[in-house]
Amino acid sequence: MRKSISAAIAFAISATAIMLTAVPASADQPPGVFTVKDGNKVDDKTLEGWKTWRAMACERCHGPEQEGLVGPSLVNSLKTLSKADFHTTIQNGRPEKGMPNFGGVALVQKNWENLYNYLKGRSEGKIAPGHLYPLTQADAPPPPAGWDKPKS
Repeated sequence: MRKSISAAIAFAISATAIMLTAVPASADQPPGVFTVKDGNKVDDKTLEGWKTWRAMACERCHGPEQEGLVGPSLVNSLKTLSKADFHTTIQNGRPEKGMPNFGGVALVQKNWENLYNYLKGRSEGKIAPGHLYPLTQADAPPPPAGWDKPKS
């Protein structure tokens, strides 16, 4: 009897360990994985995140520079919001605060990590507000003057 109980406990522990390690590879990525040059040239995935931001018209609530309007400043929020919490928020929304859910929007579901990376880059002050360009675009105009200086 003791052997079967011990075996059952060992099995349960092993199964739990396997389930805990069987998470998507993306969960293992460090938050805010992006490449940026000159403030407004970014890697392809981050560019897709910015395009998702634009396509979903997120600036209507969060402002054109992600500093908030009727919705909160994402420049500030992304300093503390985890990648998992970001995903939960865009997936389920915050209806009590007026934020719709985007769980059924294919574009957002496909690009939520890219969107997170874009916003994380804005939050860290490495990506300029405004139009973004591919890293390889040599003729991209410079970002707005003073974008990387503290606002007074």
